Parts: sequence; structure tokens; C-alpha cells
Amino acid sequence: MSKVKVKRQSVSLDMTAMCDMAFLLLTFFMLTSKFKEDDALAIDTPSSVSTTVIPDTDMMLIEIDKEGKVIFGVDRQRTRVEMLKLMGDKYKQKFNEDELNLFARITNFGVPIGQMKQYLALDRSKRNKYMPGIPTDSTNNELKDWIYSARRANQNAYSKAMKIAIKGDQDSKSPIIRRVIATLQDQEINKFNFITDLEEQPADAVRRRNTAPTHK
Repeated sequence: MSKVKVKRQSVSLDMTAMCDMAFLLLTFFMLTSKFKEDDALAIDTPSSVSTTVIPDTDMMLIEIDKEGKVIFGVDRQRTRVEMLKLMGDKYKQKFNEDELNLFARITNFGVPIGQMKQYLALDRSKRNKYMPGIPTDSTNNELKDWIYSARRANQNAYSKAMKIAIKGDQDSKSPIIRRVIATLQDQEINKFNFITDLEEQPADAVRRRNTAPTHK
């Protein structure tokens, strides 16, 4: 008895729905994405062999350029808004919704709170150039208030403590760095990281580390 051969049929898939979905997703992300502003200053960090990676969220960053200017920033937009409100209450400054929304998109800044309204009114290109620095003097230490406000805002918004990192230029003078550290310690903050560039270890050091005996 001869076998019955089943006629083969080609399979076709209608990709129209998938293409429509792809374009819809692309349109959604284009309309809802918010681009962060450029970094305020270019800082040449020193090198080290540390490989510790700082987290991406709940971070507070204090930057110090080679001229000693102090720049401040936090990573979450909601934290930035609440932080500015707290600073406004303390320094008797009222910020409207447009100013709060703009500040939420600014990654880092370096102006006294008394100049914040004028700073936010500037064009983006001018804002990046206008960085007199946050005061850290003993008679006017606004950095201390920014640190306190940021920690409180993040705790209220996300119920999480903030990690803190210092990013200093390798040509920064030590007195300003010591002043920043003292400001943290005044608030009983004794755990923070320094951001550095990864330095390549010499080949013989790597070889000694790889051949080191294991103790149990």
C-alpha cells in the first residue's frame, strides 16, 4: 500500500501587529523620556586600585573642582524637589512649580540658595557656566543644610538612607576637602566613598596576588 503524502503548506506570519506595537513603544519612550542636564564641571579624579562600585540610586554626590568650588547633587528627581522645598522653607524662599520641575532635571549644581531663582531663570548653556560654588565657610555653611535636606527628603520620599560619595579633582587643595569631610562628620556621617579612576596594577603585583597562599 502506498503512503499518503500530506501536502506541505508554507507558514506565513502577519507581522503588522508587532510592527505597530514597536512603533507605539518607540513613540511612548520618545514622548515621555526626560534627558538629564550635563555635568556642571569637568573634574579630573585621582587614580587608585579600588574596585568598589557605588550604587546607582539613593546617592548623594559632593564634587570639588581644582579651584575649590563645591558642587552638590542627588540622583532621584523626587528627592531633588523635596530637598529644594526644605531649603526654601529654611531660607525663606518660595519656588513655583516650573522652578521645581526644572530643578528636578538638574543633576548637580553649585550656587548659593540666595541665587537659586536667578540660576534657574538662566538658559541651560549659561547655567552650566555659572557655578560660584556652594558656601562651606564656618559662618555660612550651606553645604551642611543641603546634606541634611537631601537625607531628610530621600527618607520621606523613599524611606531609604542615602549613600554619599565625594568626587574631588586631583589638584583640589586639601583644606576644602577637609572642610567637606568635617561637614559630614558634624552630622555624624562617618561612612562615605571617594570616587577615583581605576589604576592598572603592575603585572608582578597581580602575579603575586594570584599566587598568594590560601589560609583556611
